[in-house]
Amino acid sequence: PIAAVDTAEAPVRLRGRLAEAGVGRGLAVDTRKPDWLRAPARLGPEYRELRGLLRSLDLVTVCEEAGCPNIYECWSDGTATFMINGERCTRACGFCLVDTRHPAPLDEGEPQRVAEAVEGLGLEYAVITAVARDDLPDGGATAFAATIAAIRRRTPEVSVEVLIPDCQGDPDALRVIFDAGPEVLNHNLETVARLQRAVRPSAGYARSLAVLARASEAGLRTKSSIMVGLGETPDEVVQTMADLRGVGVDIVTVGQYLRPTMNHLPVARWWAPEEFAELRHIGEADLGIPHVEASPLTRSSYHAKSAAAHV
Repeated sequence: PIAAVDTAEAPVRLRGRLAEAGVGRGLAVDTRKPDWLRAPARLGPEYRELRGLLRSLDLVTVCEEAGCPNIYECWSDGTATFMINGERCTRACGFCLVDTRHPAPLDEGEPQRVAEAVEGLGLEYAVITAVARDDLPDGGATAFAATIAAIRRRTPEVSVEVLIPDCQGDPDALRVIFDAGPEVLNHNLETVARLQRAVRPSAGYARSLAVLARASEAGLRTKSSIMVGLGETPDEVVQTMADLRGVGVDIVTVGQYLRPTMNHLPVARWWAPEEFAELRHIGEADLGIPHVEASPLTRSSYHAKSAAAHV
């Protein structure tokens, strides 16, 4: 049987939000993960080459910063998600491992170094993300546009996907990113409506849907991601997928939430592989989403190139 504890094990700052959302019990910290959540380590030459290049160019990946379980697979396949605009986020979402201290000034040379890495790795598909920068007037939008432009100048054949923060919903800031013309515009809803305040208190369900709606209206292929295992119900996940399709989202990814540390939200339960398969079927067959990537280890940028090829 799976051991369970009440949310007294959660950090004090999260307990009230969890109780408000109706989440009362979670898995014990020492509960063994199911075998389907164990990603094998692949430390081949491709992994070492990519790591060495990133270090030499002083670049950061969300793969490392967020403790992604797929890092060995993706890096061994020559794929990485570059994180721009620094390593410190102005928000403190309950699921995220990224540092939340006061951010440093933007590095003006970063877009060029990302473009150099994309060229050096011989990538055909580049994924760019960033921390939230609420301290900047445009939320970091200009840096996204500059990075896309730098990649286009060096390697015009490369497709670019951006995973953006909400830029506080500012239409002008979002337009800067849209006008840069990424092949895919990704913005994550992260969780169901009921759990938004507990999971990401500085964001909002309606605001994120509005960001995605604007991107779709701008003619971009759009994408969003949902974590499960935070206390949501299957019906709530299906409704969230329906809401995403309602604003024109083309690609939805669904994966199991994994607790990074004791200071983060507890895992409510492990979703089984067959439940993810059912979500994919419902999303594509019933809701009409062009592509759904759903599995325990799926993350927002997992199999990003192949997902984009489906739409």
